[in-house]
Amino acid sequence: MTYSKEEILAKCNAICKNTLMETLEIEFVDVSDDSLTAKMPVTPRVHQPDGVLHGGATVALAESVGSAAAFVVLKKPDSVVRGIEIAANHVKGVRSGFVYAKATVLHNGRTTQFWQIRVTNEDNDLVSMIKFTTISLPKS
Repeated sequence: MTYSKEEILAKCNAICKNTLMETLEIEFVDVSDDSLTAKMPVTPRVHQPDGVLHGGATVALAESVGSAAAFVVLKKPDSVVRGIEIAANHVKGVRSGFVYAKATVLHNGRTTQFWQIRVTNEDNDLVSMIKFTTISLPKS
């Protein structure tokens, strides 16, 4: 069965209820054949004490979009997906507005996948570059 872009995004957003994604107000906003994009508001709830976006919140956004992308982009509905490694380089501070995380698959192996996740601000400036590895295992 083929779903429209709107149906895919609605399903992604629906599964966020009562999760960290809902707490951080992460919303999936775009999908393509090889990527999934989500946005997160930058408010005091996700700030460091000095008023800039916390790197941990950025990494939570990245892992959320990368894990969801493993289901949506790679079409592995009979698998359990888990993140097994994540590394982030933060290059620009953000105090307000939104950040956008776009997960693009670089390697789609039988069990492991490698993702590039670019986090940008509203002006499309690079905020963080994240490498993320997932593993897809059969549901038991």
